[in-house]
Amino acid sequence: MILFILLLLFFAAFLLIRRARVLIAVAAAALFWLLATGWLTAPLLAIAQPPAVASADVPPDAFAARTAIILLGGGTAYTSDGTLVPKGDARDSIAKAAALHAQCKRVATVCDVIISGGNPQHHAATEADNYLPWLLRDQVPRADIILENRSLNTYENARNVAAILPHGYYGSLILVTPAYHMPRSLLDFHRFGMMPHAAVSATRHAQRGLLPRYRNLFSAELALHELIGLAQFHVYSALGWF
Repeated sequence: MILFILLLLFFAAFLLIRRARVLIAVAAAALFWLLATGWLTAPLLAIAQPPAVASADVPPDAFAARTAIILLGGGTAYTSDGTLVPKGDARDSIAKAAALHAQCKRVATVCDVIISGGNPQHHAATEADNYLPWLLRDQVPRADIILENRSLNTYENARNVAAILPHGYYGSLILVTPAYHMPRSLLDFHRFGMMPHAAVSATRHAQRGLLPRYRNLFSAELALHELIGLAQFHVYSALGWF
């Protein structure tokens, strides 16, 4: 959506500023070529998912006697036969949460997985409800899963999870989401007094070259979305809106 809006702005400028049409066309072509070939997407991803975050994982001593693993929604999509499934990065997050749950059960008394995700895409089911059977297939017992299916964005993820956590019950919180989404997620969870361990489920990389690739454009869109979200958080915080 961000790249589409940017393209529309270039098009509007091309129509309105006749004297600079050649310059505008060249600038637009150069920008989108740099994004599609990875040369500009790579630094955007490096900012969105800094090395310290991209390599973040949970140390063995992070599991307390009562631990909650918070799985953030990452969207759903329809397959060619009309089946609603988690999106690619969301499937990585589900697998990561299941692996952490198995690790937790070996050392802790309580290991709950909280799936936080509503239905911002207006699909047939919420993210939390859609992800549930995938966790069950990964051997996470239904009794250990808590659904939070009202959140429509990351801020609401943090707010709604904070509302359902019993005060002082969990000794450790673990947040599962992709690297590019982790910095903004941590800011929102810190805003509501939670200090979870970061468990990165996936890291995106740009593939540099001469030929344009759709995956690079998709990664650029994700990086820009997160960077704008980070800027929005700090602006809203300064204005007292958060």
